[in-house]
Amino acid sequence: MKTNYSFLNHPYLVLILASLILFSCSSEYQKMESAQLASGKLENSLFLGLELGMDKKTFYAECWEMNKEGILINGPTELSVEYQVDLPSAKPAKMRFYPKFNDDKIYLMPVDYTYEGWAPWNDELAVEKLRADVLALYEDWYGEGFIEVKSEDGNQVAFVKVDGNRRTRIFKKNLSTVRVEIVDLPILHQIENPA
Repeated sequence: MKTNYSFLNHPYLVLILASLILFSCSSEYQKMESAQLASGKLENSLFLGLELGMDKKTFYAECWEMNKEGILINGPTELSVEYQVDLPSAKPAKMRFYPKFNDDKIYLMPVDYTYEGWAPWNDELAVEKLRADVLALYEDWYGEGFIEVKSEDGNQVAFVKVDGNRRTRIFKKNLSTVRVEIVDLPILHQIENPA
């Protein structure tokens, strides 16, 4: 008995089957990113009224105003802004940030969090607790839906969420610091793969 596979000659059906196979092989993160980018939704909000896509001049003006009001201060390095953040645990903490610009507009906001008074022997201020605290803060700000993503070698864990164009990654930077990177994915893809 000869089997007829003529339905595979239909170009749309082959495309749909190939997409389903690729989609089923994709990681949970890749599925999230693809679905969110395909949604066309724009989420530019960062924190403190700052936004992805904000031009450099407006960023400096906003920070200057918040500095005059005592909300922000200069951080310990030349290119950092410091903010006394209220984490869900109520443990005193600082966040330090300074954006990266593309065409004079914010496309990436790296943010470092540290507990005040951190010491390697103080288990209450361990970086794992800080990461859980920062994750709870961003779930409050951006909503739930962060997924755990391991690095290729399995040694690093990040919590990641994609909302439309905005990807947020939360991970341990070192023994005392948690890093959050908020990026405009379409701009990042343009920079990484220029046409």
